[in-house]
Amino acid sequence: MAANQNGRMDLRATFLEVYSVLKSELSNDPAFEWSDDGSRQWVDRMLDYNVPGGKLNRGLSVIDSYKLLKEGKEVTEEEVFLASALGWCIEWLQAYFLVLDDIMDGSHTRRGQPCWFRVPKVGMIAVNDGVLLRNHIPRILKKHFRGKPYYVDLLDLFNEVEFQTASGQMIDLITTLEGEKDLSKYSLSLHRRIVQYKTAYYSFYLPVACALLMAGDNLDNHIDVKNILIDMGIYFQVQDDYLDCFGDPEKIGKIGTDIEDFKCSWLVVKALEKCNEEQKKILHAHYGKPDPADVAKVKTLYNELNLQGVFAEFESKSYEKLTGSIEAHPSKAVQAVLMSFLGKIYKRQK
Repeated sequence: MAANQNGRMDLRATFLEVYSVLKSELSNDPAFEWSDDGSRQWVDRMLDYNVPGGKLNRGLSVIDSYKLLKEGKEVTEEEVFLASALGWCIEWLQAYFLVLDDIMDGSHTRRGQPCWFRVPKVGMIAVNDGVLLRNHIPRILKKHFRGKPYYVDLLDLFNEVEFQTASGQMIDLITTLEGEKDLSKYSLSLHRRIVQYKTAYYSFYLPVACALLMAGDNLDNHIDVKNILIDMGIYFQVQDDYLDCFGDPEKIGKIGTDIEDFKCSWLVVKALEKCNEEQKKILHAHYGKPDPADVAKVKTLYNELNLQGVFAEFESKSYEKLTGSIEAHPSKAVQAVLMSFLGKIYKRQK
């Protein structure tokens, strides 16, 4: 285990070195005339604050996946650099969404520090910073992948996934609109749609798709891989919804607020499916209210309905279904990539 941990640690160190290279290229981008007006310092500080924090799972997964696809063939330093650059493009995409999401949600903290727009002197400049983060992705791709046969496919992939994520965010935002809070519109299919578009494409499919393109594969031949990864993303989000309510804040690093925020959480959807008329009234009366007493009533109801048991059953069923789909895949290398993803998230506590 230790060797594996160290391997991942070394990988992380290498990955962070690539970040420094990319950051320096971006703050000296020849398309813009940099002067001594503080713009370079601004970009530097903005990137350091928003991009490399977090677990870096999505970015590191590109390198992990690429290595597995090479099936033991030696991976060159240049290949590790390129896979890392693609991993960072995903982390940049994530940073872009989070900076703007936090403004939309009026959030206070992110990754244990104030949201970027809450930082003194930043404020609404954060909107433009989000736009800049978005624009850094094609700059990185152009500098390092312009001559590659899969360059256009990469551009297409990032554009497509960004569109899907923004569309998922839209469904999420319009279903939680103030003044139109209506629990009866929440269903498993709505939950699935929000998660598929808002999270699964960029968090699960995108890292593997990047690795496949680098390995010379055509994404059109891997629709099944996409579907398995989308299912994995949905399983991951259901875990997230569960941990939001039943997880240990010490372990997950945040205090869940799905109940207060009127989120279309898997738990509330399951509660609506299982409860009787009396319980439904309680749910309608107390869900989406900021008062801790209301939240407590919802949690008590969740316990009465044994949602922890319902989740445990969902978890084992999903794992079996995913393992089955993965084992049916003709390529052993692709199976290894998918199993490594599943291994990282199965029965996680944070």
